[in-house]
Amino acid sequence: MRGRSIIIRGIILLTVFVFAVRLFYIQILEEDYKVAAENNVVQKIVQYPFRGLVYDNNDSLVIYNSPVYDLMIVPKEAEISDTTKFCNLLGIDRVELEEKLIKAKGYSSILASKFIEQISDELFARLQDQLINYPGFYVLPRTIRSYNTKSLANVVGYVGEISGRDLERDTTNYYRSGDYIGIGGIEKSYEQHLRGKRGATYKVVNVQGIIKDDYRDGEYDTLPQPGENIHLTIDLELQQYAEKLMEGKVGSVVAIEPKTGRILALVSAPSYDPQLLSGKNLSKNFPELNGNEDKPLFNRPLQARYPPGSMFKTIQAVISMHEGVVGKDEIIITDGSNIGDLAPPGPYNMVKAITKSSNNYFYLVMRRMVQQGEDESPFIDSRIGLEKWRDYVMEFGLGRKLGVDLPNEIAGNVPSIEYYDRFYGAKRWKYSNIASLSIGQGELLVTPLQMANLGAILANRGYFITPHVVEMIEGWPNPNIKKEILPFDPAHFEPVIQGMELVVKAGSGIRGYLDSLKLAGKTSTVQNPHGEDHSGFMGFAPLDDPKISIAAYVENAGQGGRAAVSVASLLAEKYVMGKVSRPWLEDYVLEERYLPQNAPRPTLAEN
Repeated sequence: MRGRSIIIRGIILLTVFVFAVRLFYIQILEEDYKVAAENNVVQKIVQYPFRGLVYDNNDSLVIYNSPVYDLMIVPKEAEISDTTKFCNLLGIDRVELEEKLIKAKGYSSILASKFIEQISDELFARLQDQLINYPGFYVLPRTIRSYNTKSLANVVGYVGEISGRDLERDTTNYYRSGDYIGIGGIEKSYEQHLRGKRGATYKVVNVQGIIKDDYRDGEYDTLPQPGENIHLTIDLELQQYAEKLMEGKVGSVVAIEPKTGRILALVSAPSYDPQLLSGKNLSKNFPELNGNEDKPLFNRPLQARYPPGSMFKTIQAVISMHEGVVGKDEIIITDGSNIGDLAPPGPYNMVKAITKSSNNYFYLVMRRMVQQGEDESPFIDSRIGLEKWRDYVMEFGLGRKLGVDLPNEIAGNVPSIEYYDRFYGAKRWKYSNIASLSIGQGELLVTPLQMANLGAILANRGYFITPHVVEMIEGWPNPNIKKEILPFDPAHFEPVIQGMELVVKAGSGIRGYLDSLKLAGKTSTVQNPHGEDHSGFMGFAPLDDPKISIAAYVENAGQGGRAAVSVASLLAEKYVMGKVSRPWLEDYVLEERYLPQNAPRPTLAEN
């Protein structure tokens, strides 16, 4: 009996001791209970990182960050003692206040959300002394993009609040509602490099909304990590000059350094000032830009599709010599009866056919290519020949994406046998049905980027480097570029280039001739069934040591030997020579305007 009593007393003493220790821990040591006992709350404040800076290829700063402030709300903690005074402070009415409160509660009653985005400097100053009277509200600093140039809009893209759709697609679970994300251009394609990493601080806040202390002396605080800086391949001075030449016009200009694939200029005209879509400007200006009939948001160099026209004859020439269906010095007599032609009938070798742009010559050459006698039936024979021809054409980067480091690139179209089977029926078409392909028309469609890349292939005599706009990421070379070598003898490119030299020196591109520049190229008058033809040009300079390849399209401007070659020649001179010596040609380009009202524009094609 006595032993049982001792055990019971021991249990009681042990229980008292445990409770005493626990009470001491709760009251003296445990921070969480101290916070609760004093009627405080722990508030998590997100620290947004600086997005990476963007420089051009001469290390000039193009994009930087500017500070802004958002007024945040935690609905469960929010108290507004005097509604009228609060509305006057913020410059809103009661209806707007109610709408904002409902929206915030709809998002979360316990999580912070934006009450007013990017408040003005004046309001920020007023709030510093007044927010103490309104628990549940606080100011959160963050940054928006600012620009040192009005150029490059279609290259850099813009930043905006993440959409619900993108939140659902975020498999990394990184983003939260209200976060900013890159939209378009390099802001989108290099988002993971530019965005940085969020940080957070935890503060002890009392019921009046006053921050009393760091929670646990900042033990759980994390610093934001800034995004990585990016260096572009773009030559900003050249870009600005190209945009100047394209003022008042609709079209594209793409300039590439042939040996490296570095995109030196990429112009989509008309364009816009990127500052128009920065911060609060986005919601105000986007509808107007998006509704503009000339589609300034449409990135023409990557998304507009045109027939290549006579520029495509350079590809036809290399393919036909590779296949052995024609020799570079072989004379072919044309009589002008096969297809419409501005070149006169008569004898042509390869150089003369390129120079004079003989449609009938290339009609006959492609017929040899497509109908090689592989089958007795001309229908089956044409299928065999077209499939081989198509494979060769795609080696030049047509009919497929080149892999440029910008979003929304499209592939263009190199029609397949399946395409014509759907249109005409299986084994019910032959060469005469597809002959317009021989001169770069018909169902053949290319992008301006693909044509500038073609200029690089010709300049390099048979290879290209993936076109790209980002050179360095935080000091490291862009890892996403590669070299593609075409399966053609470099010797096959020489007569083509000789012809291109004569096109500019004494042919349709003579308006762009400058002896010291040594520009070689091919003009195209791109057929447009909806109105005036488009003016096109593709080429490179200098001839002996190519430093730049260029493609230019000017819509509704007529012959390629006018607007397009003039723009390309001036741009090449500016880059190669460092100055422009032909003010008369510059005046001609700047005075021309091709913006007919209600003219159909290229539409966004499916990838």
